[in-house]
Amino acid sequence: MIEQLFGSKTRVKLLQLFYRNPNRSFYVREITRKIEEQINSVRRELANLLSVGIISSDTNNNRLYYEVNQKFEHYDALRSIFADKKYTQPKKDDKKSNEDIKSKEAKEQRVLPTPTEEAKDQFIEALTKSGNIDIALYTGQFTRDELSGVDILVVGDVNGATLESLISDFEQTEKKRIRYCVLSPEEYRYRKQINDRFVTDIALSKKIVFINKDNLL
Repeated sequence: MIEQLFGSKTRVKLLQLFYRNPNRSFYVREITRKIEEQINSVRRELANLLSVGIISSDTNNNRLYYEVNQKFEHYDALRSIFADKKYTQPKKDDKKSNEDIKSKEAKEQRVLPTPTEEAKDQFIEALTKSGNIDIALYTGQFTRDELSGVDILVVGDVNGATLESLISDFEQTEKKRIRYCVLSPEEYRYRKQINDRFVTDIALSKKIVFINKDNLL
C-alpha cells in the first residue's frame, strides 16, 4: 500500500534508509546493496528526491554521497512515516515553531542519566571487535549537550548490521533511544576539511572520547 502511495518500491526503500539514518550519507553502490534494488532504478529515484529537496548530495574523493535533508519543510512528517517516529500536526493557531518543539525535546533528553559504567564498557568492548574503529565517542544525552544532535559517533570501517545490533542491545539495557552516526574515515576527514557543520558541532560539543586513533578527532 505504501508503495502505491509513494510511487515505487525503490522510492519507499530509499526514504526508509535515509530517514532511519538521518546523520549518515551513502554513495550509490552502497545504497543499492542496502536496499537490494537495481542501480538504474536507484539513480532515477535519487534524482527525483534531489529535485524535490528531500535529500542533498555532496562529493568526496570523486564519489557522490547522498543524505536526508533535515531542513526540508516536511522532514518531521516524512520521518514519522519512514522512521516510525511520532508526529503531531501543529494546529494553525499554535505559535510554537518546529524549532520550539525540538528545543523542548532536547531539554527533556538532557535530564536522562549517563549510561552505567558496565553498559558503557560492554558497548565499547563489543564495538572494538566489530571493525576497525578510528573514533568512538559519547555526546548528546550522555553528556547533556545537544549541540550535535547525536549521542554516539563512530568513525571507521565497521559492520553496519553488527553495529545496529549493538546499539539495539544498548538501548534495551539503558531503556532509552540512542541516536548514532557512522562515518568512514575518508568521509570524516573530508567533512572536517570543509568545516562541515555536523563535524564542527561534534568538535565543539561536550563529549566522552573512548577511541581517537592517530588523533583524528
